[in-house]
Amino acid sequence: MAKKIRVGILFGGKSAEHEVSLQSAKNVYDAIDKNKYEVTLIGIDKQGRWYLSSEKQFLLSVDNPKLIKFKNVKENLALMPGENKKQLMKIADSRTIDLIDVIFPVLHGTFGEDGTIQGLLKLANIPFVGAGVLGSAVGMDKDVMKRLLRDAGIPIARFLTFKKHEKSDINFSKVVDTLGLPCYVKPANLGSSVGIHRVTNKDEFDAAIEDAFLYDIKILIEQGIEGREIECSVLGNENPIASVPGEVITNKEKHLFYSYQAKYLDENGALLRIPADLSPIVTKQIQKMAVESFKAICCEGMARVDFFLKNDDQIYVNELNTIPGFTKISMYPKLWQASGISYTELIDRLIQLALERFEKENNLKTSVDL
Repeated sequence: MAKKIRVGILFGGKSAEHEVSLQSAKNVYDAIDKNKYEVTLIGIDKQGRWYLSSEKQFLLSVDNPKLIKFKNVKENLALMPGENKKQLMKIADSRTIDLIDVIFPVLHGTFGEDGTIQGLLKLANIPFVGAGVLGSAVGMDKDVMKRLLRDAGIPIARFLTFKKHEKSDINFSKVVDTLGLPCYVKPANLGSSVGIHRVTNKDEFDAAIEDAFLYDIKILIEQGIEGREIECSVLGNENPIASVPGEVITNKEKHLFYSYQAKYLDENGALLRIPADLSPIVTKQIQKMAVESFKAICCEGMARVDFFLKNDDQIYVNELNTIPGFTKISMYPKLWQASGISYTELIDRLIQLALERFEKENNLKTSVDL
């Protein structure tokens, strides 16, 4: 019998998307092929401390983000960069745990999707699923992402960027002259619609600016594009492929846009239509643009690309998510299921892509012959 590949599922994190990460991790754990993979659960709490967990101690109230938390976890872990095959150590007795062959980070948002954990794993010489340091960092920073997309000739909404020290320079009238109303205010480095506000007047604008700066030192103000919300999943390294597109239909009577509440707290907040009702031509255009966007930001492994589709079939890329949600309602795995790749097979492909990239990178020279 072939030896099982040891996979560390890394979840939680010091992020406003902590609870979403725990939901995603539970779904990855349930779907992974346990005949092929031996799973180690590694949780990160909201203070950034690492813990070794077990199936019985995994999650409490997994279906309710308001109550979800680590349960009775006691074994603190440390990561030892530079070690080979003994990277994870129990702090209490300085013992290393068994070999981890590959890490599957299911960490959304800050310190998980922004290149920081990817850099740490590279230093520790551990293969990991998803984009590398550069693709992750660019994918998290909406300002840099949109500039790269724009330079690649990919249509995006108009936007303005402000740093926290420039807060006093933000002028509502000038913003409206440039972007019009409604517009959207959002933190530059966050996901799951945390800190995002739809603005139609000055009072809403001022409140939105204050809230967005609570989550980041850089914010974006974007042109509001009225249109259908379309999402497309991408999978691969050098030769990525795109799934069938899906549509998010927000319950407008309850939510102005696809907010955190509509995504995770209200089971009737939005309807997911998979596949989206699109013409073959528009479907191919979206799939092509999804792959182009994936390549433009130097992404690898996986990403979900979000679009706006106007009534005249004009397509705009909204953003890319390099560690998309894996909850039971998340689009990324659902789109691949509709494209013929099951949840279990998708996890397998992502792990294999991580191992293939690691092998190629490990064959590169790291010293100069003198």
